[in-house]
Amino acid sequence: MSIDKDWVPGFGEIVTWYAMDKAGALAIMVNNCFGRLPKVLLGVSDLEQKIDNLSEYIWGESDKFPELAQNKNGRTILDQYSAYSYRHLTSRAEVESWVAKRSLPTSRLTEYSLPAIKGFYIYHGVEGSVPGEDYPVGHQGESDMGDYFRYLMPSVKGGIHEIPELLRGVITVCEALEFSELAFVSGDLVDKYFCKLYDLPNS
Repeated sequence: MSIDKDWVPGFGEIVTWYAMDKAGALAIMVNNCFGRLPKVLLGVSDLEQKIDNLSEYIWGESDKFPELAQNKNGRTILDQYSAYSYRHLTSRAEVESWVAKRSLPTSRLTEYSLPAIKGFYIYHGVEGSVPGEDYPVGHQGESDMGDYFRYLMPSVKGGIHEIPELLRGVITVCEALEFSELAFVSGDLVDKYFCKLYDLPNS
């Protein structure tokens, strides 16, 4: 898989990208194969390596950048969730319990605990093998494969100041809204909401 200006989403290619809202809060965007990436991001040279470098830092695996952010000691809050991924559970209460048990700020860093420990929002793309197989539970309205929904929220937000400057160049920016206001993004509107990259000094 090569991520460049000609890249298109497709089955089997899960890509994670990063975003900042107008208040400086951060989000991890998991495309789940079918979610589009912003065109402005696809124009970045050597994109895959730069995303990998940022991911390694966020997950505490970077040899180049020491840990800057302190543990927020917050909570992970469930918002919407994938009907397909949680088909083994029968109610929202069961999903909330599932997430709560796996997201303690004293636990190891996982997608569940990342909002509690690091303060990130997490959005997922609607997945499935055929249209309609998956949908975000809690979303009022229709959804299609590749739309993004707000999955997990932090009780204590992290911020852009906790990311080393050299890694910020692949963070897309939503200037119109805060993630607290943005619960769902249609795949057709990805470029509308995320139309610029973080401005690096002297860039």
